[in-house]
Amino acid sequence: MNFEIEYIEKLANLIDEKSLSEIILEDGEQAITIKREINQTVVQSANPVAIMPQTPQVQSAKGETVQENTSSSKGTPITSPMVGAFYAAPSPGAKPFVKVGDVVSAGQVVCIVEAMKLMNEIESEVSGKVTQICVEDGQSVEYGQVLMYIE
Repeated sequence: MNFEIEYIEKLANLIDEKSLSEIILEDGEQAITIKREINQTVVQSANPVAIMPQTPQVQSAKGETVQENTSSSKGTPITSPMVGAFYAAPSPGAKPFVKVGDVVSAGQVVCIVEAMKLMNEIESEVSGKVTQICVEDGQSVEYGQVLMYIE
């Protein structure tokens, strides 16, 4: 295999598009490694800091940002214990764990937050009815962000 510049450029673009950290290709005696540098700064506080959940914002069809009224949201918030991706179902195309109007019991799995390729089941802390799901399936979520409300 002869590594041509166009091929290498396509691989570099693929790393950015798919958020990969590196690609390694080997062919006999030839090998190429393409890495994407990820600058992350991790700051750890000696004292826990309370994080206020952000009020969800919705893009209207005209491109204006509209702030949702969360004061009408009732119930106990279920928050994300970590930064990751929210999934409403155990696998793509599967039935969601819960939907608005479902009755759940304490300890029941209500969603998954994927972090570092690990699927973390999020359980309800209370029994009640799901009144609002605040995030979309596959959406990135932050630590402390409200995922849903249970009344």
